[in-house]
Amino acid sequence: MSKKILANDGIDEQGKSLLEKAGFTVITEKVNQENLIEEINKQNYSALTVRSATKVRKDIIDACPNLKVIARGGVGMDNIDVEYAKQQGKLVINTPAASSNSVAELVFAHLFNAVRFLYDSNRQMPSNGENKFEELKKKYAKGVELRGKTMGIVGFGRIGQYVAKMALGLGMEVVAFDPFVTDATIELEIAGLKEPVKVQIKTIGMDKVIMQADFITFHVPGGKLISKHEIAAMKKGVILINSARGGVINEDDLLEGLNSGKISHACLDVFENEPRPSVAILNHPKISLTPHIGAATNEAQERIGIELAEKLIENLN
Repeated sequence: MSKKILANDGIDEQGKSLLEKAGFTVITEKVNQENLIEEINKQNYSALTVRSATKVRKDIIDACPNLKVIARGGVGMDNIDVEYAKQQGKLVINTPAASSNSVAELVFAHLFNAVRFLYDSNRQMPSNGENKFEELKKKYAKGVELRGKTMGIVGFGRIGQYVAKMALGLGMEVVAFDPFVTDATIELEIAGLKEPVKVQIKTIGMDKVIMQADFITFHVPGGKLISKHEIAAMKKGVILINSARGGVINEDDLLEGLNSGKISHACLDVFENEPRPSVAILNHPKISLTPHIGAATNEAQERIGIELAEKLIENLN
């Protein structure tokens, strides 16, 4: 078997080093989507690693018989035809544990941004801070604290449980929904304590989460979960955070909810039309925005690289 791997969307140096020590040749030079089939066959790659940019569809799977492993650096695999690849005898792997903490921290970065209007203040202060300081001070005077509020978590896997851990640490109530998780033990590691504090959380129905939560964050692999009907059942002034997949929240209905005041803020790291998000979404004054960077920390990328390398070595050797 060929010992060549194409890391088409890059791989952390730690992971690359592990693979090279195991005897693999790792190529990180980006190949355009339209040239992938030709390059994989020409170079006889046995494995292809991707993140969210490169798509691995039926055409590549059919045309590249020597490709044994398709690996996704990250959690979601909606850019890979996973079931078809498995049917054709390809091994498909991902790194579900590596980015959980980074995504959860981004959720709270957005949430703090929203409740204290930081995303808007940072837009306004450079242009208006000198002449309209008092006006802006009044505009941003109605912030709220997170302590004592209820965090709703839709999708209670690894990332959702990391979010719960941070929410509990801030003194928040947590309600969660997941069709595959009935309960989870959240362990809070506190500096100075030898043993973690354990909190048991039982999941409830999604309808109850939507009705009870002050803030709702989504950690699901995809699907269309939130539209007018669900928004109507939410608390007035709810804040929605989506760092999962674009389309989980219907963006037209989201805009309507923001404009009516039903939703006070939205926090979006993912969008329906990536990589060209809706202009109406990008320009809305009540949305905190990031360009799909949930796992984009040095620590997460190192963990992803190492986890990818370990799984590739195990399966290709």
